[in-house]
Amino acid sequence: MTHEIKKSIEQYAKHCIEWQRKLVGIPALAPEADGTGEWEKAEFVLSLLEELSITDIEILPSPDDRVPRGDRPNIIARIPGQKQGPVIWIMAHLDVVPAGDLSLWESDPFELQVKGDELIGRGVEDNHQGLVSALLAIKALRENNVLPYLPIGLAIVADEENGSKHGLQYLMQNHRGQFSDDDLIIVPDAGDNEGLCIEIAEKSILWIKFKISGKQCHASTPDLGVNAHRAAAYLTVELEKLHDIFNHRDELFDPPLSTFEPTRKESNVPNINTIPASDIFYLDCRILPDYSLDDVIAAIDKMIFDIEQRFNVRVEKSFPQKVTAAPPTRQDTAVVKRLSKAIKAVLGKEARLIGIGGGTVASFFREEGLATAVWSTIVDTGHMPNELSLISNTLQDAQVFAHLFTQQE
Repeated sequence: MTHEIKKSIEQYAKHCIEWQRKLVGIPALAPEADGTGEWEKAEFVLSLLEELSITDIEILPSPDDRVPRGDRPNIIARIPGQKQGPVIWIMAHLDVVPAGDLSLWESDPFELQVKGDELIGRGVEDNHQGLVSALLAIKALRENNVLPYLPIGLAIVADEENGSKHGLQYLMQNHRGQFSDDDLIIVPDAGDNEGLCIEIAEKSILWIKFKISGKQCHASTPDLGVNAHRAAAYLTVELEKLHDIFNHRDELFDPPLSTFEPTRKESNVPNINTIPASDIFYLDCRILPDYSLDDVIAAIDKMIFDIEQRFNVRVEKSFPQKVTAAPPTRQDTAVVKRLSKAIKAVLGKEARLIGIGGGTVASFFREEGLATAVWSTIVDTGHMPNELSLISNTLQDAQVFAHLFTQQE
């Protein structure tokens, strides 16, 4: 990255605010949230691409009859480089989550508030910041007449917040040819507040709903019933053994172990003096990729059998979410090396490679064998009331992208 490009980006705070104001003002909610989809926001993004003189653009819509336009927009834009390939891709998403409880917001969620370095509004961090930082980097290259060393690709997709059926998953299933196996893919949709963490791996996710069925009776005559709540409590404790059975450590992750946490519990009976016939609770498992989900489920089935025999109950299980971790991105891939080099050049510090317990949209790339790094500099307020993004983080990330786009090896 030249000195001129760096100085240009430092002057882009007004552009950052202006673009964020427009983006925040377009809710782009999915039909699951009673929204009309992402087309209005997509049209604004297309106007930004036109402003940046990006002409190689394809729109790859995913049919969805729940929204007025009948489909959901996915934008692919390309900028040629000095070399023909591979392509450096930045992937961002158009949709946002609902505002939630408005009483928890200090302002209108869909009207940008500017407080010094802070931008406040729904979507400013998740995922407008990633999109804006990439576009500002391209703007700096354009204004300084610098051609990127490798081609740049932008994948700006729909439906990330609700499973990506009409977004990246749709592209992987129907337009996989847009991406080559040696491309470098960056998803600026997670990170840390220093901009030093590059996520290259994820744990498998297993959510389990347990329904324990017994027999209801008066609490004063427990022998006439079967206490489903007691059996559920013992099963909850029994499930603690999963930590000992699946105890491998991987220091790439924080925490470095598989986790098995009982979380939600549904109401059983409304009064104190009734023994419940049914009790329902949930387990959230985040499992290191070393382990098969089938092996975890088999271990749980043995515990369920023991509880059923001991307490004369029936235990049914179902899986609100069951996602096997995609293969990790190797540490020696070009995207990891080049992004680490760009971070070091801009921030003066070494990047850290990490794995996370949550799932990201990067898994759809990784399942297709595409090396993908998840990175950005964030306050980490996505989905929260008063979501905020820092202008300084956006400009810093833009500088990292600009360096990445112009570095030769």
